[in-house]
Amino acid sequence: MDSKVEFLFLNEEDMIKAGVLDADRAVDTIGEVITLLSEGDYLMGGRAHNDHGVQLIFPEKSDIPNFPLADSADRRFMAMPAYLGGRFHMCGEKWYGSNGRNSHKGLPRSILMATLNDVETGQPLAYMSANLLSAMRTGAMPGLTAMYLARKDSKVLTILGAGVIGRTSLMAIMAKFPDLEVLKIKGSSKTSHTAHELADYARENYKSLKEIIICDTLEEAVRDADIIAEAVSVEPRKWPVIDPAWVKPGCTIISSGTMDMDLEFVRDHVTKVVDNIQMYEEYVNVYQEWDEDGNRISLGTPGIHFVNMVTDGWIEKSEIRHLGNIMRGLEPGRTSDDEIFLVSLGGMPILDVGWGYECYQRALREGIGTKLKLWDMPYMR
Repeated sequence: MDSKVEFLFLNEEDMIKAGVLDADRAVDTIGEVITLLSEGDYLMGGRAHNDHGVQLIFPEKSDIPNFPLADSADRRFMAMPAYLGGRFHMCGEKWYGSNGRNSHKGLPRSILMATLNDVETGQPLAYMSANLLSAMRTGAMPGLTAMYLARKDSKVLTILGAGVIGRTSLMAIMAKFPDLEVLKIKGSSKTSHTAHELADYARENYKSLKEIIICDTLEEAVRDADIIAEAVSVEPRKWPVIDPAWVKPGCTIISSGTMDMDLEFVRDHVTKVVDNIQMYEEYVNVYQEWDEDGNRISLGTPGIHFVNMVTDGWIEKSEIRHLGNIMRGLEPGRTSDDEIFLVSLGGMPILDVGWGYECYQRALREGIGTKLKLWDMPYMR
């Protein structure tokens, strides 16, 4: 028997060479992943097979010297395992650590790695830098959503949140809607450095845009938009709250981060779409918070609001549509030019496995990366 095990290591430069930034291809690949999700040909963590991941939650205080504490924004470690079927037939995991203090060290807030493993033997096939991989698979989802739900004559795109996911969402949507004419950007302020960086990036890469506006207020950003891609990263309950009066008939609102909108308006006048309803049901069980009077505290995730609407008898579960089912023709997509959509995208490890697999396959074809040996023969077996 040949017991030798090697795997391919791909650093960030290798991942770029392997096409990780190809937004158009990323959207198409993620479309395959969401179709497999709809077909049930996948697994994620937990007994219900739909856990986003397993997170180390640090305590706020400890008597143990040097024990890690929740003393910084978004400080956590998380493992996100998944199996993806179809032509991928691959297991994988994204693993990352995150700490808001990283910016003071010249590091990204989160540092991510991904592994791909043979489904039968468990042996590693690839170990890859995953910051760009994760950002592109996340941005690809709004691009995919817009393909199926946004009006085809859309001209105005709004990006709420000018960070990395705002940029990759822009890349993905522009890949599928090259005729957009106006880009609105809402960062933390009119003078936001990241907002101006995103505007400069758009000017350089999308010459078809006739106007790029850095907005001063949320109202300015939302009004007249045909597509709104929200990807803010803020402290709890400091996220955008969209006034329904600002929303243009026919608008498609895509939330990849946190936002709120009047729930009665959402119930009565908005078509509700999710990527994976079972994941939001798990979120409600794990993360739902309550105030001292027993009232729910908003978590800023539309998918969680939708689940709570069902629990409270506001809507039937059948009123929540699923992106994969829409893609497969099992549920309706847009039925009128004036239909308003609110779409909740939560991020799933199957997306990392799918897009990671594509980059890995290209790396194999083009000889990109470094082969590393695990062993010639295991010392024990």
